[in-house]
Amino acid sequence: MNNLLKRRRPLLLPALAAVATGVAYAYARRKKRPPLPTVAHVDLHRYGGLWYEVARLPARFEKGCQHVTADYTLRPDGKVGVRNTCHKGGLYGPVRGASAVARAVDATNARLKVQFFWPFEGNYWILALDEAAYQYALVGEPNRQNLWLLSRQPHLERRIRDRLIAHARALGFPVEKLIFTPQPVAGKP
Repeated sequence: MNNLLKRRRPLLLPALAAVATGVAYAYARRKKRPPLPTVAHVDLHRYGGLWYEVARLPARFEKGCQHVTADYTLRPDGKVGVRNTCHKGGLYGPVRGASAVARAVDATNARLKVQFFWPFEGNYWILALDEAAYQYALVGEPNRQNLWLLSRQPHLERRIRDRLIAHARALGFPVEKLIFTPQPVAGKP
């Protein structure tokens, strides 16, 4: 065993140096991004209710999901109850659901922490919002790995969708990877 370590020692230092360089590069790249701006204020009462997912960046937990919705309910303690649903493999495939609790982290209510299971929390930052009617929203997180376009209707008008995507691109999200979520069409089974 000792001979094996002696033979591999010359390889160990360059391997450790490569790992350290990779970690430093990833950290430096993350630090170069400008801070992620959110909307100025979110009225959580108005934000509550059913939202349809129009598009998303690929996420392991949403693989194969169609007809995705999120239902938000303001709780008496000021936190937000979250109920996400997805139909696996098709618009009317088996339903998978997940429940969580979200809490605002500042007075704007635009930056929330969502907890699906203790002790882990994820960021949920509202980056754009139809402030007049709360009919659409753009949600992401500072590391720019997750992004969602949400609408109160199953389908979002193309010009609004394109404007939200352009905004996400300007914020540094890899919008070329967006998945457009199939949603049911009114009047069709």
